[in-house]
Amino acid sequence: MTDLDILYEDDEIIVCHKPAGIATQTKRLGKPDMESLLKNYRARKQEPPYIGIIHRLDQPVEGVMVFAKNQRAAAELSKQVKERTIGKHYYAVVKKTEACSLKKQGVLKDYILSDERGNISRIVKKDTPKAKVAKLEYRIIGQAQELLCADILLHTGRHHQIRLQFSNAGAPILGDTKYGNEKNIHLALCAYRLEFLHPGTKASMDFCVPPKGSLFAGFLDNIGNMA
Repeated sequence: MTDLDILYEDDEIIVCHKPAGIATQTKRLGKPDMESLLKNYRARKQEPPYIGIIHRLDQPVEGVMVFAKNQRAAAELSKQVKERTIGKHYYAVVKKTEACSLKKQGVLKDYILSDERGNISRIVKKDTPKAKVAKLEYRIIGQAQELLCADILLHTGRHHQIRLQFSNAGAPILGDTKYGNEKNIHLALCAYRLEFLHPGTKASMDFCVPPKGSLFAGFLDNIGNMA
């Protein structure tokens, strides 16, 4: 059984640090995911085992997630996601290639066409049918030879967005087997901070976690200074 790293809980929400390797939600029988783990956790406390999925992190990505404990809270938090008022911040370690176009800081804006059934996305022209805009801001906060550590503010939440956009910019995320052609190492991507309004009290909520992935080890001082 996977232990839950619960950062905060009340009658309306549960905030967790999702570990890398655990899906947010999966249809694979026998495979643990955050939804089933939290439902079982609530059932053990003799609570209604409802868990509302508000947003998702890719299976190899670690980081902060918020889940709703009732439908009203789920609707309110989902509204914030739709209106893009939830703050989603990430750290990524990327590998510069000769085609790298990253600056010290900047904005990446592309159009993405997703095939979630095939679990792949690609960047396309603006007028491509079903393409959606993808936008993020980044700052480079550390460098070690060809590796860069980026602090990212996500404006849209497209399928594989960060991984795809950085790969397209000539700086694939370290350990990305899908968009970076690397094998047998973890993905250096962490959703380190989440900001939102509490669905009941409307209080500002702000949660941060340090990355646990070993690929961040050389940049922890830079990350600590940014927190």
